[in-house]
Amino acid sequence: WLNAVEGFFAKLSKRRLKRGVFHSVVDLQAAINRFLVEHNQKPKPFTWTADPDKIIAAVKRGHQVLDSIH
Repeated sequence: WLNAVEGFFAKLSKRRLKRGVFHSVVDLQAAINRFLVEHNQKPKPFTWTADPDKIIAAVKRGHQVLDSIH
């Protein structure tokens, strides 16, 4: 989910903030709020594509590595 958050903020920066001139914090907040309203007009559901078994195996491998260090 962290990648989704990072992607969202990248899109916000690129489409709304990068070329903007904001004379106050209130102006910046208004620009962000406008972006949110526009962004939420056409929501797209997130579809999980990762294999849960592969994720669990990777976590187990990570635990094994950490346990071998201590």
